[in-house]
Amino acid sequence: MDTTIMEAVNLMETKQTEKAISLLEDYLPKADDEEKFTIAELYVQWGFLTDAADVLDELMHRYPKESEIKIMLADVYIDLDNDEEAINLLDEIDEDDPAYVQTLLQLADLYHAQGLFEVAEQKLLSAKHHEPNEPITDFALGELLFSNGEFRQAITYYEKVLPITKEINNVSVNDRLAEAYAASGDYEVALNIYQDIDSEDPDTLFKYGFTALHAGRRDIAIKAWKHVIEQDMYYHTAYYQLAKAYESEEMHQEAYDTALKGIQVDEFNKELYFFAGSMAHQLNNDNESEKWVREAITLDPDYKEAVLFLVELLKQQDKTEDIIELLTEISNTGAKDPLYEWELARAYNETESYNNALKHYQEAYNSLNQDSDFLKEYGYFLTEEGRIDNAIQLFEEYLRIQPLDADIEEYVSRLKQTRET
Repeated sequence: MDTTIMEAVNLMETKQTEKAISLLEDYLPKADDEEKFTIAELYVQWGFLTDAADVLDELMHRYPKESEIKIMLADVYIDLDNDEEAINLLDEIDEDDPAYVQTLLQLADLYHAQGLFEVAEQKLLSAKHHEPNEPITDFALGELLFSNGEFRQAITYYEKVLPITKEINNVSVNDRLAEAYAASGDYEVALNIYQDIDSEDPDTLFKYGFTALHAGRRDIAIKAWKHVIEQDMYYHTAYYQLAKAYESEEMHQEAYDTALKGIQVDEFNKELYFFAGSMAHQLNNDNESEKWVREAITLDPDYKEAVLFLVELLKQQDKTEDIIELLTEISNTGAKDPLYEWELARAYNETESYNNALKHYQEAYNSLNQDSDFLKEYGYFLTEEGRIDNAIQLFEEYLRIQPLDADIEEYVSRLKQTRET
């Protein structure tokens, strides 16, 4: 390597970037073609992709048959999000060129990134035709099919790779194979593969836990997810899954403790707050339950499951005014739901604020007019309010949905008689 290029490398290593680049720019007009190629490689390594493209483009026009230059330039174009130029370059490489199979693999990647699955598959099958025993091609076909949800076919290619190598491009072939079996519903097979992998990688352990859960082995899932957290305490999703697994085993204290640990590392996870609230309720600690569920709703005022849970919790404690306050605040954020209107109607009825109750029953009716439970309740409310004609209409709508309810049929008949007298 020329001393000037070496000097530029030394400058770059000592963080003198501008001096290094300036030195190479001054030297480029005097450099021979081999040195220019070296400079292009350095530009790529340092992230000066436009400069690299300029040098490689000049060399390519001088050596149009040199595939190494075209492949490197295509890589640069890909990094510059200029896929079309990359494709045009790679398409120029002849079938008898030693780099042809590598070119087909690159083209497959490009077409796959553009969503052209069939074209990508054709390129890979062509590569396999040229070199039938190349494991990288089989792995690429497996990856392509896996990404397209064709897990059974992907398995075939992954299994061809395994006898030759256990890893390609830093990806565990066994890991992919286990994922493919799990995705296709063969959880027992996938579980056996994961057990053989014996990995400490948190991602692999997390997937192992999911596979064990689907295979009906919650004990293994719990062990795997605990291990994930031991390996990486900031692996947020593991806390929720582990807590849920504990709940399924009726280990409510462990589920609650895990949710609280998860909240400490993921303070914006509404599901963890809600789950902590539901577990606190299971443990008869309703003050904590209310606190955590309110946190979940603060994060997402339209978190319907949490809102309705809190409404039920407040009902159990006869906190009717709190229900009205909660649902009014939620409505003010723009979160709307007919069930909120129904619950507000009930709460206002409970506090004898009948005009407000009527208003919210009417609002809920717009969406719940096919809900028999709602229609019956609304009908009774209207009866109590002396709105007999409206009540009869509601009960008749109810009977169209529940025609076998003899009690309501008789009740409507009595209402009609009362109206006539």
